Amino acid sequence: MLEVPTDHAEDIIALMGNLGRRARAAARALATASTKAKNDALEAMADALVADKAEMLKANADDLRQVEGKGLQASFIDRLTLTSKSVDGMAQALREIAALPDPVGTVIAAWDRPNGLKIERVRTPLGVIGVVYESRPNVTADAGALCLKAGNAVILRGGSDSLHSSRAIHQSLIKGLKAAGLPEDAIQIVPTADRAAVGAMLTGLDGAIDVIVPRGGKSLVARVQNEARVPVFAHLEGLCHIYVDASAELDMAKSIVVNAKMRRTGICGAVETLLVDSAAIGTHLMPVLEALAEAGCEIRASAAVLKVFPGFKPATEEDWRTEYLDAIVSVAIVDGISGAIAHIGTYSSNHTEAVIAEDPKVVERFFNEIDSAILLHNASTQFADGGEFGMGGEIGIATGKMHARGPVGVEQLTSFKYRVHGTGQVRP
Repeated sequence: MLEVPTDHAEDIIALMGNLGRRARAAARALATASTKAKNDALEAMADALVADKAEMLKANADDLRQVEGKGLQASFIDRLTLTSKSVDGMAQALREIAALPDPVGTVIAAWDRPNGLKIERVRTPLGVIGVVYESRPNVTADAGALCLKAGNAVILRGGSDSLHSSRAIHQSLIKGLKAAGLPEDAIQIVPTADRAAVGAMLTGLDGAIDVIVPRGGKSLVARVQNEARVPVFAHLEGLCHIYVDASAELDMAKSIVVNAKMRRTGICGAVETLLVDSAAIGTHLMPVLEALAEAGCEIRASAAVLKVFPGFKPATEEDWRTEYLDAIVSVAIVDGISGAIAHIGTYSSNHTEAVIAEDPKVVERFFNEIDSAILLHNASTQFADGGEFGMGGEIGIATGKMHARGPVGVEQLTSFKYRVHGTGQVRP
């Protein structure tokens, strides 16, 4: 797709308005598309991704060359980079989404009223989803596939840093739509890197867009949340915590903490703060910190930790509020589960928290009293992912409390309506 000239604000408004109208028309067709047609399109898309891999990797190389020497974080480059393996992974994710049950038309609940009315609550598509993302070309495939499966049209606006990669992936998705006889406008990509296009999407494009999903850094998400005139599914940042209780099995605690921090430091599910039970200072604290240090992690310790084991970098108040997205972790000692709950309640972004414990009462309090979107027991925070939840993928993680929360997969991209069957009833 060629860059569209955008010499005037009117050009952007006209361009985006046209995309919105086409997406709304496509959404009407998708709402009644058969499960077979959608699954056929997804399978054809997966085939096209694999067949077009060479072109995709070449486009990605162009994107990587453009960001060379800009001093970007390693986590940013990691998210931007495509490999043969990651393209195969995208294709596999599409096949997994095709294998999921079709949520559209599912009866969520049904009941009879005393007057004989039969009422059903039924899943329906949301309509048109707008997705704004940066440095994540894989989102092009994930978002396009998930929206399609849920019967939604989608308008994708990737960042300028991943423009070539996203366009190459988009071309493969269009091949899949064509092969299944579905409208090509079901998955559209904004053909300009002009930031004004994002602003236009946030207005809702005259009612064309029903929901916005941002995927990117804090500044992007904050802008979307502040300016959007339509509902937003998003999290601002992933300030994830792990609490190691005195009852935790030590080898398990070391393994989980290292994985949660170091497997991939640049993802939103990476742990940023480690909390250790004061009753476990002599048994768990140093072995866990040594395991992190051996893995290459920088440790920023609270005064209580430094009092017992001096030598680490002191943590500041800002550290407890920082999403590092790097091989850095802040560590504090807390007074048991009550202290952990208090610390998380003060600093968490309500994304993902984990408890490592064998005491069932500790686990029960952790699950009942912490209100983050995802809570784990004896498992790494890096499982905070729709694919790992069996959703086939996700369009993002939502930390709000309305509609979607946690991984936003196929079901979360639907709404519902009520179907009421009568036999001639009138209301007295």
